[in-house]
Amino acid sequence: MSESTGRLLRGGRLVARLLLVWALVAVALHELDLALADFAMPRWWQPTVFALLFGLLSAVVWPLILRVALPVAMFTLGIGSFLLLGAGILAITFAVPGVVIANLRTAVIVAIVVSAVGALVSSVLSLDEDEIFFRRAARRFRRGGGVDGTEPPGVLLLQIDGLGYETVRRAVRDGDLPTLATWLAEGSHALTDWHCDWSSQTGASVCGLLHGSNDDILGFRWYEKDRDHVMACAHPADAAEIERRHSDGRGLLAGGGAARGGLFTGDAAHTSLTMSAVPLLTPTGKRRTRTRSANEIGDGYYAYFANPVNVVRTVGSALVDVLREISASTRQRRAGVRPRVKRGGFYPFARSGTTVIARDLVVSAIIGDMLAGRPVVYADFLGYDEVAHHTGIERFDALAVIRAIDQQIGRLHRAAHLSTRRYQLVVFSDHGVTQGWAFTDRFGESIEALVGRLCGAPPRPGGRSKAKPVAGWQFGAALAGASTRGGPIARALRARAAGVDSGRLRTASGKPGAVARAAPGVVVVVSGHVAMVSFTEHPGRVDLETIEREFPDLLPVLVDHPGVGFLLVRSARGPIVLGRDGLRRLADDLADDTVSGSDPLDGYGEHAADLIRRTDGFAHCPDLLINSRYSTATDDASPFEPHVGSHGGLGGGQARGFVLHPADLPAPGTIVGAEALHRVVRGWLTHLGHPDPRTPSPTVAGRTSPSRSSTS
Repeated sequence: MSESTGRLLRGGRLVARLLLVWALVAVALHELDLALADFAMPRWWQPTVFALLFGLLSAVVWPLILRVALPVAMFTLGIGSFLLLGAGILAITFAVPGVVIANLRTAVIVAIVVSAVGALVSSVLSLDEDEIFFRRAARRFRRGGGVDGTEPPGVLLLQIDGLGYETVRRAVRDGDLPTLATWLAEGSHALTDWHCDWSSQTGASVCGLLHGSNDDILGFRWYEKDRDHVMACAHPADAAEIERRHSDGRGLLAGGGAARGGLFTGDAAHTSLTMSAVPLLTPTGKRRTRTRSANEIGDGYYAYFANPVNVVRTVGSALVDVLREISASTRQRRAGVRPRVKRGGFYPFARSGTTVIARDLVVSAIIGDMLAGRPVVYADFLGYDEVAHHTGIERFDALAVIRAIDQQIGRLHRAAHLSTRRYQLVVFSDHGVTQGWAFTDRFGESIEALVGRLCGAPPRPGGRSKAKPVAGWQFGAALAGASTRGGPIARALRARAAGVDSGRLRTASGKPGAVARAAPGVVVVVSGHVAMVSFTEHPGRVDLETIEREFPDLLPVLVDHPGVGFLLVRSARGPIVLGRDGLRRLADDLADDTVSGSDPLDGYGEHAADLIRRTDGFAHCPDLLINSRYSTATDDASPFEPHVGSHGGLGGGQARGFVLHPADLPAPGTIVGAEALHRVVRGWLTHLGHPDPRTPSPTVAGRTSPSRSSTS
């Protein structure tokens, strides 16, 4: 078939589609005339003319209006755009004699129904609007000479948040990732794993990937004693501060790249749904932004909201997802599935925000980036991680989210073949997920309450979890036994603390601070499978000997607790990892006495000691860093947050992400840590011909030092 014949056939399909939509919208308007008392079209020809004018409004006038009214659509997630469309429909009634719409409410209903008809036709006929859009753009670029074929291929870095390596392998095998499975079967891509940092969570992984450094990022949230402040990666001000500490202006996306839906920009010129790029408030109350204007930030949303059909399709899919979540949680409760967490309240709507609305916005922005020919695009698909937290890592509704993301990746893959610039697709994850029964639900007490109680906090009514512990009497007996006997490490710790008066004043002042205390002078912050304890009455790092003097019961009970795997503490001889049946000194790994008793890091991966040693050197490393207990036999651990699937520490699938890359790129080898992943991807960009914006300088060389990261 010749190119001219193909254009004729495609043009014929487009005309047929337009005529069909026109006819069905006219029919829908006639039915609305019969159903709505405030809507009247008394003449037979009025629905046809009205449908034609609405089509012109949607295709020509509406995109122009949205250039001005985009904030209304953005801040209402598209719903507000129907108010504007309703106003437009009211205006059409003045152009069609005899048509009556009594109020704005009726006009909005008409706008929603008519847009839904267009969305339904597109879905039923499987019409690919991206294909039409890209072919038109390609013809314009060819006519204008906009592409000479000499630029290196662009790269799409597509992150499936939280999808672990072993889960990917099973999903490929079982048909839950058909697009990725096809690539692997055809040999176009290769699959490998990468080992996350001890802080196996999005903040550390994405900052390391995009900026080449994740120094001093201890969790998704952590406490900084020198500022009495809890840093949270999901807080715009904190995300901006984290990026300021790690960015040198030459991140992975520098030079015209784009960041969509993540925590950090990677020094991209174009961003949307990116936490660190959200406008901030100065102490004086004036608004400030980073280096990009509001128009640049909004460009990522424009293509999506410019088409009312997109909004209807997304809102409809979101409502379906809400019903799917309610059904899934009900099925879990009725079947008595364990572990599980509460999934009611606002959560079904929050879930649809990540699994549907944010996903569609991100995909639309990526398509716009490909149309613009941007060199590197990073995007984060959050939906799987969100659902895995609440339902489990491989239960049916989590796998349904994976299939939906895979479908969108397939859509982007097809669009990449039609783009004016060639694109390579790299699909990866920032970490995996380990499943287990939440610590509070399993043991009847949160880690914050446990540490607070051991540090002398007075009992608080309602301070314990309402959830009943498993076999409560057995757990109570175990703790009672631990208080007198316990494991060998606990017995040794008690012997060291013998003679200390446990009733003395625990801290120098016990004054309250800006951050809530678990006990006077004690702050506990949790991040998934890691809990961080800081003693605020002492500046800097508090050593083991001081902790033993002030809180003699704390370390023995923690190391014996069935929910604690190991903990890191600094001693006079350097960092020590304590477990129930042994300890490991990290400062002298070549010495014969590195491990006493059983190695507490057995089962946590071959890189565990190196990753913990690196974390011990962070400027804001807490006084105690606790990792949950992981069982190799059952492949589960109890997170310190109320999740079913969680991450943030060592043990199980949370520590292994995946990378699916084009097979013609250099093999990455063993990847340990997000900074190593950055070097691999940077190498791929260089291999493809992208310029490297980095130049050696003293400033760059020192940007990841602990002293730099400790600045506020």
